[in-house]
Amino acid sequence: MTFKPARLLLALIAVAAAPAFAQNLAVVNGKAIPSSRVDEAVKQLVAAGQGQDSVQLRMAIKEEMIAREVLMQEAVKQGYDKKPDVKQALDNARQAIVVNQLARDFIAKNPVTDAEIKAEYDKFKAQTGDKEYHVRHILLDSEADAKAVIAKIKGGAKFEELAKQSKDTGTAANGGDLDWATPSSFPPEFAAGFTGLQKGAVTDNPVKTSNGFHVIKLDDTRPAKFPALEEVKPQIADALAQKKLADYREQMVKKAKVQ
Repeated sequence: MTFKPARLLLALIAVAAAPAFAQNLAVVNGKAIPSSRVDEAVKQLVAAGQGQDSVQLRMAIKEEMIAREVLMQEAVKQGYDKKPDVKQALDNARQAIVVNQLARDFIAKNPVTDAEIKAEYDKFKAQTGDKEYHVRHILLDSEADAKAVIAKIKGGAKFEELAKQSKDTGTAANGGDLDWATPSSFPPEFAAGFTGLQKGAVTDNPVKTSNGFHVIKLDDTRPAKFPALEEVKPQIADALAQKKLADYREQMVKKAKVQ
């Protein structure tokens, strides 16, 4: 539509003369619903991938908010907001909203730096090691049983066949296969049992852990594969931000007088 000069002037005057109406989505029984609520709802839905900003979406939100306001007014009229369980739920919701805002502001004021992310990435690589191991194991209840299995393997028995008696039911059927992993993925004592083995070798002695006694075989090794820093940067940043927030929470709790 093309506005004629006179009609455009009238439209501008109408907008300027009624700024209050432009700020409200609707007025329900004298209670105004701010238009900003629709904007916020649209923003959240779009960010969550649940819709696109459109006239239809805004109309649907408007109808929902009007209906909710009508029901809210009726609930208050009937005294539901005075019920103990409702008041408790409202207090809990209020506390959650306020605390979440505090957390968001804290993270915004204490951002994770690129240097911190790089340091965490390097630390992870150092702890993980530069080699992956493909190992198998047989888990037994006693050291004697584990030694007996080792003796059978040295006598020519196949490791994969003996693995069927393993107490680890998750790997017994597939020859005790634990797939490729880095030493840091296992308990220290278990990792120590295979990192010194040659390809194809089996531990000379049972390896004891909290789960029992293990007979371990090393199938092969290969260089560890690490994702590039840029690939995992968002995850590392989020983890560090959450750690900062947890430390802040711990400090605040320690300062509080709790009786």
